[in-house]
Amino acid sequence: MSIDLKSGNYYADDADLSGSVFHNVNLSGARFQDVNLQGSVFTDIAFTGAALTNVNLGGVTIADANYEGMKIEGIPVTELLSVYRKYGGMV
Repeated sequence: MSIDLKSGNYYADDADLSGSVFHNVNLSGARFQDVNLQGSVFTDIAFTGAALTNVNLGGVTIADANYEGMKIEGIPVTELLSVYRKYGGMV
């Protein structure tokens, strides 16, 4: 079933949207709480300024990304990658 959503604010609670496709959609300022994104694919996404808290990132792969300003546990990712590469992955 396909629903043509117009611009506006939407509230989904206890909903099953598995298999949905979002293309050319502005979700800036949206809040996601207790959401299952397992197996989802994100391509050409702007996560600038996003905050991830209490998340399970097991098995997540990030490639071809801009890490400037990104921090993990308060540590800049660019520094983590620099040290990792400097020591040939032997950290």
